[in-house]
Amino acid sequence: MTRREALQTGAHGFGAVALSALLGDRAFAGIPSGTNPLAPRAPHYGPKARSIIFLYMDGGPSQVDTFDYKPLLKKHHGEDPRKAIGKLEPTQFDAVGKVMASPWEFKQYGESGHWVSDLFPHVAKHVDKLAMLKSCTSKFSEHTAANYFLHTGSGIQGRPSMGAWVGYGLGSLNQNLPGFVVLNGGLIPPGGLDNFNSGFLPASFQGSVFKPKGEAVANITPIENSSALQRSKLDALRSLDGLSLDGFGGAEPIESAIRNYETAYMMQTAVPDLMDFDGETEATKKLYGFDGKWQGTQIFARQCLAARRLVERGVRFIELTCPGGAGDRWDQHNNLKDGHEKNCAAVDQPIAGLLADLEARGLLEETLVVWAGEFGRTPFAQGGNGRDHNPFGFTMWMAGGGVKGGISYGETDEWGYKAVENRIEMHDIHATMLHLLGVEHTKSTFRFGGRDMRLTDVHGHVLHDVLV
Repeated sequence: MTRREALQTGAHGFGAVALSALLGDRAFAGIPSGTNPLAPRAPHYGPKARSIIFLYMDGGPSQVDTFDYKPLLKKHHGEDPRKAIGKLEPTQFDAVGKVMASPWEFKQYGESGHWVSDLFPHVAKHVDKLAMLKSCTSKFSEHTAANYFLHTGSGIQGRPSMGAWVGYGLGSLNQNLPGFVVLNGGLIPPGGLDNFNSGFLPASFQGSVFKPKGEAVANITPIENSSALQRSKLDALRSLDGLSLDGFGGAEPIESAIRNYETAYMMQTAVPDLMDFDGETEATKKLYGFDGKWQGTQIFARQCLAARRLVERGVRFIELTCPGGAGDRWDQHNNLKDGHEKNCAAVDQPIAGLLADLEARGLLEETLVVWAGEFGRTPFAQGGNGRDHNPFGFTMWMAGGGVKGGISYGETDEWGYKAVENRIEMHDIHATMLHLLGVEHTKSTFRFGGRDMRLTDVHGHVLHDVLV
């Protein structure tokens, strides 16, 4: 056979070889049908972190009142911002008052000399663990769209949450618990549960919402006296679902339902043990703030301790929402002082306790902790004593899990209004989080709507300057 004849005869085979290589890569083919979607999967490269704890500060904390010290605000307090700052971008409510200095004093802490306001006396003791990201931006200034953007990388409803993408890429290290857990303190954010959804990814990857007190998950208590009877009923249900699955020739929603029933069965034992804090020492509970005078502190303390216990059990992605009883989130369009003080009283000690506890147990170096809201606040007043939404420049921070402690990355202008140095987009945050877990964000894709979708869309750069 001549070379020409060999190429003509085997031409279609070359395509099959390429196709088999593509289908062998989950980045193109997704999770193979019939396999456990939560089974652990190898990362693209060696990870720095095993889990992520996302401390979600719903509503938008004010960067100029927490971690981004701007003394110029005090000098120009009460002035017309249009004269002092110049051109202003439209705000959510476009109710621009005077330049407003922070009601709180700032001090420098640690060897890093990070500036922290009096709102965070406990977290201030841990600033040398934190990488301050002071030039974050968002494309949206309204809560719902900004929340979707923060969680899913898109400002529209229906896309997979970052926790779902983590589970899709890596699976779960604990088959008795979901890979993505939301510890809801009582406030579901604008945009609702779609912030934690799996979108077009298999339903097994969606966030499971736990309450920090009482029955963590509705109907988690077995209704049968015998575990054998409970198991037999589940087996019968699985058999019926299997018939439907065969009839449809394999359908992802049915496969996900079967898997979710199995996970729910395993959770009936795992969840009560997880949320039982009786085995924790009184010193540990006090560290987190279980004895706090403010109800919000007590709630968030339980959330943070539960987060540490979930990390110990191998859950990949844990998100904490704001605690009920702590005021109106961080969304202070008026009465900033009262609102932010209540919010900080709720989260300051529990977060500091979490950082200290993770470090003491040797877990911080393999756990990435992220503190973030969907945007920041303006440096001028809305009305007389509040601040409007500001997506043009705000602060997040990261700690542990391969992050350099005690550094500051990026800057806003001298007013704390707009990012002017090392501008960070939300896609960069997502790319960096996935990178630390060992996932290359450009390769973790899912075919949907005719193209390979990913958390970072067609954007995103890893923030290598903040990594060890």
